[in-house]
Amino acid sequence: MTSPRKVETDHGIQGDLDAAVYDAMQRNLRDRGWIETDSIIKSGIIEGKALEIGPGPGYLGLEWLKQTEGTTLNGIEISPDMIRMAEKNAASYGLRNRVLYRRGDAAAIPQADSEFDAVFSNGSLHEWSKPKDVFNEIYRVLKPGGRFFISDLRRDMCFAARWFLYLGSKPVAIRPGLLTSIAASYTPGELKALASSSLLAGAAIRANLIGIEMTGQKTA
Repeated sequence: MTSPRKVETDHGIQGDLDAAVYDAMQRNLRDRGWIETDSIIKSGIIEGKALEIGPGPGYLGLEWLKQTEGTTLNGIEISPDMIRMAEKNAASYGLRNRVLYRRGDAAAIPQADSEFDAVFSNGSLHEWSKPKDVFNEIYRVLKPGGRFFISDLRRDMCFAARWFLYLGSKPVAIRPGLLTSIAASYTPGELKALASSSLLAGAAIRANLIGIEMTGQKTA
């Protein structure tokens, strides 16, 4: 039986030490090929101007920029400590001229209607206090025909998958945070219900052993 969802935070990761630990964890995932860049590209997000919601230290979007041509990226992030980390990492990638990070709330995205060719996010859905509002904002800022990709952990993953993630998480200081993130994440059924009552009602919801993906395209 799946445990009830436990809200984690809607303030992101704050503080230089916590940001550094999270950066080390994300860098480890990148180096092991465990971030979602390939899945984003396979979903058809390969060109134009994209928005990343909750970029954290930036590796996902920076890898996307590195693997695509002529693309640009805006990142909206609630934590100023993470923005500083992402800007530092963008400089190390040599991509500062193709990415702009801004502080903001995904439930009220500070960008114009129909501004982006794509929107993507990984690992921040469980932190959104108003996910339906975020879904509606994603629809608003997408151009007609624009694509979206949202992925996160799933709370109903089996014990073996949870244990595998826990043991593979480095540095070890991040492990308690992993467990709270899993506890705050959605099941595929819960995500489908949330999406169905938003402007992203036509989204495809897919589940794998450890996570869920929500993908689609703005049709109007």
